[in-house]
Amino acid sequence: MDVPIRDDTIRLGQLLKLADAAADGGEAKALLAEGVVTVNGEPESRRGRQLHRGDVVVVAGGEPLVVA
Repeated sequence: MDVPIRDDTIRLGQLLKLADAAADGGEAKALLAEGVVTVNGEPESRRGRQLHRGDVVVVAGGEPLVVA
């Protein structure tokens, strides 16, 4: 699923909320702490990770979220 962003980058926690993968920052933090989030195929635990267009985020093996 493509997730359009307004600026050149977006933080991972913001993307998770924008894509409805997390209801709020606390839920995003919990998902990252559980180790179920990958960015471009690599596990990621930093909510503040900067994402760029074309980056692919997967939460718990679900549908890939592509930063667009």
